[in-house]
Amino acid sequence: MKNFIKKRKPASLEQRSRRFELRLSEAERAQFLELEKALGLSRADIVRIRVLQQSQKMLVNTTEIMKLLDSIGTEIGRSGNNINQLAKHANTLQQQGMLQSGLLRDLAPLLSEYIQLQRRLEQSIRQLIRLIKGQT
Repeated sequence: MKNFIKKRKPASLEQRSRRFELRLSEAERAQFLELEKALGLSRADIVRIRVLQQSQKMLVNTTEIMKLLDSIGTEIGRSGNNINQLAKHANTLQQQGMLQSGLLRDLAPLLSEYIQLQRRLEQSIRQLIRLIKGQT
């Protein structure tokens, strides 16, 4: 025998029949419209996320974050180029017998620290990208 008890829809799938009015100044309205455009979300979704789901989701201007991540990537690339140029110069000096051994000894821990910092930055960027993708 089939169970004919109607199951209640989860809250997120329930029909939204209630209205909520919000009064804003003209400047606040303009700011809200800019946020709506930048995030690609409806006003209702922005309010729901910020008010009702604050601990679960966050509003992020993904365009701005991607620009920042791109500039970070550019700087990492420049740092790598600088390190390669220094290594090439050090090899040239070593071949000419002009490289001081103390210089390499001092440089090794700095390069090691740089590599560790770069790896931590890469991990943080990957986590951020996963968060952003989960939001869209």
